[in-house]
Amino acid sequence: MIPLILLLIISVVDWNTSGEFRIISWIVVVPGVSAAVCGVRATALFAALSVAMYLLNDRIWPYEYRSGLPDLILVATGGVLATAACAIRIREQRTTLHMRDVVETTRNTVLRPLPPSWAGLEHAALYLAADTEARVGGDFYDIQPSPYGTRVIVGDVQGKGLGAVTAAAALLGSFREWGYHERDLAVVAERLETRMRRYQEYGTAMGRDESDRFATAVVVGFPPEGAAEPDMLELVYFGHEPPLAVGPRGVRELAGETLLPLGLGELYPTAVPRVARLSLDVDETLLLVSDGVTEARDKAGVFYPLRERLAAAVVRDPSVVVPGRLVARVGDDTQRHSAGKLTDDTTALAVRRTDGRADGRADGRADGRADGRADGRADGRGLS
Repeated sequence: MIPLILLLIISVVDWNTSGEFRIISWIVVVPGVSAAVCGVRATALFAALSVAMYLLNDRIWPYEYRSGLPDLILVATGGVLATAACAIRIREQRTTLHMRDVVETTRNTVLRPLPPSWAGLEHAALYLAADTEARVGGDFYDIQPSPYGTRVIVGDVQGKGLGAVTAAAALLGSFREWGYHERDLAVVAERLETRMRRYQEYGTAMGRDESDRFATAVVVGFPPEGAAEPDMLELVYFGHEPPLAVGPRGVRELAGETLLPLGLGELYPTAVPRVARLSLDVDETLLLVSDGVTEARDKAGVFYPLRERLAAAVVRDPSVVVPGRLVARVGDDTQRHSAGKLTDDTTALAVRRTDGRADGRADGRADGRADGRADGRADGRGLS
């Protein structure tokens, strides 16, 4: 409608002006506007209509007031160029949409959508890539059910770009396998360290300098159903931000002994991953974040005070401990603090136990079915 209205306005104005002020040649902008908002056929149609309207308007005037052949050539040439420009725009737009589909597929492969109440946990996640066009970066997270309880991981690969994404994918693949099959969380942690070092070796063999690539991570083990100590968690810290237990009574940090980041274990090859055992009350939500949250700065360079802000939010509204509301609060508050200028990938994962109505079971058949449902969805509710 915009090019059509513009065509009619120029024609009507030209009919109602004096011979000394002819604007019919302005009609050349009509196919140009059409090229920006319409398809190729519509642009070609408006180019032809512009030429026809020019000829019609120009012939109405006496000979001495006609714009003549030069402006006709201008209008015709403008229509041809506008049609060609529209064709290029459509082609580039299709390429861009295809690339976005590829990026979205990559994101869903690395950060698979999770079913609601997966493996006995109510959960919600927030993921904001610093590169808004890429939509996926080096941060990663996952929830994996197993016969030995539910395992949760949140991590952050050093660096940006494709190398960080592929490293995150490698670690997640290892976590999903060993997190299911291994009883001991310390062994799962060892396998993650080994996988990161194998990734470094492979990258170096391919001619990429991956020797300094590492990843921080925290691995959490929730006890299986019927465990003697259902409130006890197992945690392994690889130089990552400690999780926070957010409940109606306030916010507390679940701190334990921190190991070197994944990929740096060769500096202390005899070190054994230490598993911390800490309690999480049934009414508390476990919040795990990446350093994109805690290192977000305001205009004065002040870091985002996550724990203090959450404590104040819980006092005002105890229902903020619900995982969906909790990650939304963290995401919104982080962006307000940094004025929307994220310099690093920002991830927050909140989990808390359900009342037993779990969709995921600790056996291979249910695990496979649940994974299939999650991968088949366009957008899982567990990924926000």
